[in-house]
Amino acid sequence: MSLSFSHDHVGINLTPEDLDATIAWYTRTLGFTVDRRFDVHGMTFVFLVHGNVKIELMAVASVRQEPTDDVLSTMAPARLHHFCLAVTDLDAAVTELRDLGANVIGDPMTIEELGQRIAFISDNLGNVIELAEPGTWPGQATVTAPGAP
Repeated sequence: MSLSFSHDHVGINLTPEDLDATIAWYTRTLGFTVDRRFDVHGMTFVFLVHGNVKIELMAVASVRQEPTDDVLSTMAPARLHHFCLAVTDLDAAVTELRDLGANVIGDPMTIEELGQRIAFISDNLGNVIELAEPGTWPGQATVTAPGAP
């Protein structure tokens, strides 16, 4: 195959009313910064960045997503299940994110088949974010909670 790919971004659809609170959550809780914000075709787009991770917020949804405290209840086919951020120290990241007010869903767990530990949090809208130690790509850059070394 001659095609070559690399990951570019994750897109999250949200209501226009939730946009500013969501930007605030990602910047305050995960240390993202606003890279670009623009309006086109009657929609507002915001790109958030942290290292080599990029999230696109698309403020066009007409229905709010329901928050969750149970990761297994998020398997509905009409929603994004999760995106994953690699961290160097899962326990430290979970502790810091909990201190920052993030909704930590359950306790960290070990996935023997992958040789890694994972935990889940959700953003202000209930979107599930997996934290993985180590990440699944050898030699990948990792993201840590704000203020972590």
